[in-house]
This record gives sequence, structure tokens and C-alpha cells, in this order.
Amino acid sequence: MSPQLAVVTVTYSPGEHLDRFVTSLASSLAGATDESVEIILADNGSTDGSPERAAQTYDNVRLLDTGANIGYGGAVNRAVAELDPSIEFVIVANPDVEWQPGAVAELLAAAQRWPRAGALGPVVRELDGSVYPSARSVPGLLSGAGHALLGTVWPSNPWTQSYRQENEALSERPVGWLSGSCLLLRRSAFDSVNGFDSRYFMYMEDVDLGDRLTKAGWHNIYVPTAEVVHAKGHAAGRHPELMLPAHHESAYRFQADRHPEWWQAPLRLALKAGLATRSRIAVRSALRDRATSEDVRGKGSNDDGR
Repeated sequence: MSPQLAVVTVTYSPGEHLDRFVTSLASSLAGATDESVEIILADNGSTDGSPERAAQTYDNVRLLDTGANIGYGGAVNRAVAELDPSIEFVIVANPDVEWQPGAVAELLAAAQRWPRAGALGPVVRELDGSVYPSARSVPGLLSGAGHALLGTVWPSNPWTQSYRQENEALSERPVGWLSGSCLLLRRSAFDSVNGFDSRYFMYMEDVDLGDRLTKAGWHNIYVPTAEVVHAKGHAAGRHPELMLPAHHESAYRFQADRHPEWWQAPLRLALKAGLATRSRIAVRSALRDRATSEDVRGKGSNDDGR
């Protein structure tokens, strides 16, 4: 029997990406299931009309209005709650993912090989074909701080290398966590840990999920025979002044949750102050780079060609 499968994606004015997501998924499903797979668009307030068009164009696409921008994890939870209880597997993926042929079939086959796999993730490629490090270790306090402080200025530092695992062979294996940009989730595992923690508005919700799945006795399995291409950040990249602070706040929440004792309060305070400072620096840098880029484009458009 074909496994019972559904797809959830969170939309926030995804534009042309959404159509490629739906059409490439159809070819990726070949050999995975004989039935039409329901795709739920958990919409967090799109204004470009693309989710509505997709729901009108494709019979298997359903639009679910979350009522507000409730964040990534919260929107996924809301959509999964709508699924029939018979659904065994749920694909959760960003709408700017383009599926490669057979990717879903490979993920489902790996799920059969790993009956305790709670989450399975493919190779995620950038638009230029390079591999994004989507299978990583769970950051501890030391490794997380080392990566946060030195990852940009010293990419080869040992903490970043250990965390990102970029030098690991592309082999099927358990990892600490998998990128939430594309996951195959075993419904029973996802439900057993109460899904995503909706306190994470954006970022780190996938790290938290992977960590909680492991602690509950499940595995996060990296499946390099499955591939997707990710356009990366169609929504996040437009507003660094909002997204970068959200990233740093999520990083603080992740570590604070894992260091909750009263005697760890000074540690939490130092972490909060350090991440807040790093966030301000990162926002200033991103806005400066954006202004420079816009200035260059503006000059180019005014160039009379002489």
C-alpha cells in the first residue's frame, strides 16, 4: 500500500516560487504514491495573490488562512492539525523549494529503512548547485557561542566546523537536526513531541524540533539520495531589520530553555546581552549592504551608456 502522505508549506507572498513548488513536487512524487497528495498552504498574510491562484489552479491545493502572521512553526502546527488522522507522513517545506525527480520517493524509502526516523531531510542545494549544510549537530552553549561570534570572520573555526558538519561525507546517517526548509516528518513522531514550538516565530524552530525528537527516542535522518533546490529567503531577505533580531532572539530562547536553573541566570543574562549586541551589529551591516546595493542599481539605471 502507498503511504498516506500530505504536504504543508507556509506562505507569505511567495510569488512565482509557489508554482514551481507545486509542479516540481508532482514529478518528485513519481513512484512514491499512486494517489493525489493534498497540499495545504498555511498562509500567514500573503498580499500578492499567489496562494489564492494556486488553490484555484490545482485541485489538490488547499488554502488555509491562519488569520495573522503566526510564525513558521505555528502555521505548520495549524495545518497539520487539519490533516486526516490516517496521514502517516507529512512533508513540511518552504514554498521556494524546487523538488528534484524522485526526491519524495527516496525520503519515503529511507523512512522504511529507519522505522525510528521522526524526521528525514534531503540534500539542499543552492541555486548555483552548491550544497547547503542542512544536516547539523545540535549547538551546545560553547559551540553555539563560538559559531555565532566567529562564524563570519573565521569560517574554519572548530566550533563552526563541528556545528555545520560541512566536511562530513554525503552519507545516509542520523544527525542532530535537519533544516526545516524541507522535511519528511513521521506524523506519530511529530505528534509525540507536540509539533513545533510556536514560541519560535522564525528560525531555530527546526533545531529545537530535531533536539526534542532525539530526546524522545526518534532519529533525524539525512538522506543524500534525495535532493531539492532552495531559493533561500524569498521573504526573510527583504527585511533584515526584522529577521535578524528574530534569529538572535530564537538563539537565546533555545539555549535559555536548556539552561533553566536559577544558578544559571548569570549565564542567561550574559548570553542575552551578547546576542543583542551581535544582532545590532548584524542589522547595521545588512542595512548598509542593502543601501549600497540599491545605490549601485540606481546609478546603473541612470547610466546613459556613454
